[in-house]
Amino acid sequence: MTPGARLAAAAGVLDRMVAGEAAERALLAWSRGARYAGARDRAAVRDLVFDCWRARRSLGWLGGGEDGRALVLGLLRREGDDPAALMTGGGHALPPPGPGDAPRAGEPPEGVGLDLPDWLVAPMRASLGEGLEAAAEALRARAPVHLRVNSAKGTREEAVAALASDGVVARLHPEVRTALQVVDGAVKVARSSAYLAGLVELQDASSQAAVLRLPLRDGMRALDLCAGGGGKALAMGALARLDLMAHDADPARMADLPARAARAGLAVRRLASPAEAGPCDLVLVDAPCSGSGAWRRSPDGKWRLTPDRLAALLATQARLLDEAAALVAPGGALAFATCSVLREEGEARVGAWLAANPAWREADRLRLRPGPLGDGFFQAVLRRA
Repeated sequence: MTPGARLAAAAGVLDRMVAGEAAERALLAWSRGARYAGARDRAAVRDLVFDCWRARRSLGWLGGGEDGRALVLGLLRREGDDPAALMTGGGHALPPPGPGDAPRAGEPPEGVGLDLPDWLVAPMRASLGEGLEAAAEALRARAPVHLRVNSAKGTREEAVAALASDGVVARLHPEVRTALQVVDGAVKVARSSAYLAGLVELQDASSQAAVLRLPLRDGMRALDLCAGGGGKALAMGALARLDLMAHDADPARMADLPARAARAGLAVRRLASPAEAGPCDLVLVDAPCSGSGAWRRSPDGKWRLTPDRLAALLATQARLLDEAAALVAPGGALAFATCSVLREEGEARVGAWLAANPAWREADRLRLRPGPLGDGFFQAVLRRA
């Protein structure tokens, strides 16, 4: 595919997304009908789609509209590329820009400039203060690729060398002692010997930093209550010899966990019900949330979040805190985490729960904002007072 044809394909996918279709579903529909597209073409179209979707509002302003064509036109203008050279109307390219494609006049509204829904500007400003602009800019960019090094299988330096032998360039993360940042060759990670041997696992550095703050020790009974794919359970198991358990309300999300655990050299029991865990020394609640700290990875979440959806998530988080607290043994700990930058899903959520549960106290807190070193994240470790 030519660069112009890739832009046109991305515009078509974006049109489906503007109409309400989820990003992954829209991309899958395009790829099924684009048998002519090679692996590089598919990756390039995917990157274009997500680059546009992260900055949907500001690019629409630059492109003079809200459809897929306007978004890719806005992207070209933002990057300083000549739209007329790529939108030629020939060879499957988009039609050339015309008088109706001019950027919108005047100063864009604050939500447009921040690439946020208008209703979210106030709560994001209340949560981030003067850091809102920097966070919004980070959420418009592509996310860094981080790896967690399994210290039971080797050091970070050994992992860097092993990855290099398979064409993956990585460097030591400057702040998280288990993390590497991939500089080049990210698409090769899953086929690398380091990954297949369990020496490294894909995991954002902020998630790794949160696990490193947990009060882990050998012999503990630890439950990852909202395990998903089990990344945090595996990270915990790499730090101490644990009786390690995982549960998720959607068991299908844990389908890959046995293979991942075997690769890491760990045993993780998957539970059909949290009650099977019995009294635990540590319960981790990586709760469903807005995902606002990681919207650069899943920008659909930014545009699909509504006040009602946020209220429902807050209610779920409160319920999970109650459920988890009942599983904590005397002297144990409850860790509550969200990949959110919103105070409602972090400090305020924990504060409200502690006010209703005075027998508990906050023992540790971690708050990270999205940036080049990791996603936005919140975690509080709670103990009975």
